[in-house]
Amino acid sequence: MEKILLSHGSGGTMMHKLIDSLFMRELGNPTLIEKKDSAIVEIGGKKIAFTTDSYVVNPIFFPGGDIGSLAVYGTVNDLAVCGAKPLFISLGLIIEEGFDRDLLEKIVKSISSAAKRARVDVVTGDTKVVERGSCDKIFINTSGIGAIYYPGLSIENIKPRDSVILSGTIGEHAISVLSKREGISFSTIVRSDSAPLNALIAKVLSVSKGVRFMRDPTRGGAATTLNEMVTGGRFGISIEEEDLPVTEGVRASCELLGFDPLYLANEGRVIIVAKRDDEKRILRAMRSDPLGRSSRVIGTVTKEYPGKVYMNTSSGGRRIVGMLSSEQLPRIC
Repeated sequence: MEKILLSHGSGGTMMHKLIDSLFMRELGNPTLIEKKDSAIVEIGGKKIAFTTDSYVVNPIFFPGGDIGSLAVYGTVNDLAVCGAKPLFISLGLIIEEGFDRDLLEKIVKSISSAAKRARVDVVTGDTKVVERGSCDKIFINTSGIGAIYYPGLSIENIKPRDSVILSGTIGEHAISVLSKREGISFSTIVRSDSAPLNALIAKVLSVSKGVRFMRDPTRGGAATTLNEMVTGGRFGISIEEEDLPVTEGVRASCELLGFDPLYLANEGRVIIVAKRDDEKRILRAMRSDPLGRSSRVIGTVTKEYPGKVYMNTSSGGRRIVGMLSSEQLPRIC
């Protein structure tokens, strides 16, 4: 009998196969099969975005964030990349018996601060306490609702020659969590990029009507997100290795540990596909925001290699960038 493995939750190939072979088979409907970061539904003639996510990160505190702020920002970002203004979130806590109340208070205060920063309200919630050993310290589930103000974002809208834009450096979140969990010290402390993207995205959408699609590259990293875009084989995506923004701290960590930053999780970055004609005004808008200062064009949508992502390397070669196949780093979100 087949067993569920950590790899089935990695965001990569095994997770996608599980979703398609089980959840889509049994639960599939026109909204679900779109596989967006948020479901777009209509109520009373108005379109809203609805999303949910669970957070099981280990450790629960890491440089640059914690499980509480991460839960808020992750949900806010899933709404924002669908062209929605985040409004309300729910908060579900599963707490292990014996968990330190002072730590719980610290997490709740972090949630409150994050919600204020993201300008959302926590409007409902639930708390469960389970027997010692039934969960690892604390798990959090958040759902979110937002009002659509930029409709029509879809992979189906992407066209050859469109620009692929990344809002900042990659890999900080995964390295931050890993270094704290394993007690690994680097010459430079790598802090998670965990942050709310709704204000940055609103600036972009206010200056461009040519944004085709957006997604935040969380589990599986930028490589997996780009591969999700080319699924279906209508086009390919070409990226430039020299244009990938990677900090020295992440680069050194990857060289030491044998990781590829393209596959490392991020929690405060967005990949935007937009008309090439709008590229400059989008970059100006992004760079005017603290979260988008290091944004840049990293590639182009192309007719070559349909259904594939490939990278033009700094050495002059070209290689296929596939989707993450298994679990690279467990419990990073």
